[in-house]
Amino acid sequence: MSEILEIIMIVSFGASWPFNVAKSIKTRSTKGKSLLFLCLIDFGYVAGIISKLTNPSYMAQFSDKWYVLFFYVLNLIMVTFDLILYFVNKSREPKERH
Repeated sequence: MSEILEIIMIVSFGASWPFNVAKSIKTRSTKGKSLLFLCLIDFGYVAGIISKLTNPSYMAQFSDKWYVLFFYVLNLIMVTFDLILYFVNKSREPKERH
């Protein structure tokens, strides 16, 4: 049951990232984006992936449960892409003058 809930959580989070990436592409802006937030989310997915890879119980059943790790990696890729877009869009924005 805990694995099913974990999958629901990771798929739910993952469902929102394509919309976030699309917004970054469409607006070409960092407005409403938080660099710290994106970095923390990436860090969390990396920690989740490492947790799976270092869990002997999970790895013993990997051939049956590979899809859990797949969604962690997919989410990491989407957030990392949004993070890259953050820097691309930031470089396009006019420099603020003080």
